[in-house]
Amino acid sequence: MTDATENCPSGLRYYQSEGVRVCGRATSSGGSCTSVQFPSNGISYSQVCGRVTGYQYGTPDAVDNHLVPNSHHNDLNSYYVDGVSITHGSPRQHVWTLLSSGFEDLIAVVDLCPCSAGSTQQVQPFVGDHYFCESGFAGPLGLRQFKLYTSDPLWDGQSCRSTEVPCCNVPGIPWFHRNYGNTTTTDYIELRVCGDESTHNEDNPVSYYEIYVQ
Repeated sequence: MTDATENCPSGLRYYQSEGVRVCGRATSSGGSCTSVQFPSNGISYSQVCGRVTGYQYGTPDAVDNHLVPNSHHNDLNSYYVDGVSITHGSPRQHVWTLLSSGFEDLIAVVDLCPCSAGSTQQVQPFVGDHYFCESGFAGPLGLRQFKLYTSDPLWDGQSCRSTEVPCCNVPGIPWFHRNYGNTTTTDYIELRVCGDESTHNEDNPVSYYEIYVQ
């Protein structure tokens, strides 16, 4: 979205701040996902790779379910994450999850990325090790606002502070890669921007993505 002539895919909501243009969830008063599907055009593939750049808006909390405890967090088809879900086919098969957490530092362990030191969060079994997680907010709790944090893009493996350092040291980041071996498919790829609270409270909009199959 660095090109001013580009538009968000149908369904995603455009907004911008400080020159950063993003595509987020459709306006929602509660938890939701907004989906974009990419057809394979008949290409048979056994590998998926790509990268996504996003930003933190407001108060996401990765996969924490203490504030909004419900079964949605254990359902791949629902808003199980504050972040981006990448799947293939129907029924959905998990490819990768990109999580957005509320803090970089050890301020509130419940809001730290699962990969952060001291975090109490655990990703769902269907996610496993196939995720990246970062926060775009490095300030103290009292300064966190309902705004787009533009200074630290998410899921690029950069600018991780303190307890978040392990999240920037995961193999491959910013590129995700899944290899399904001898199992091939022609499924479409689906990218969903998700959050378990209203878009006033939190969003994890994307500014860039590229996804390849082979």
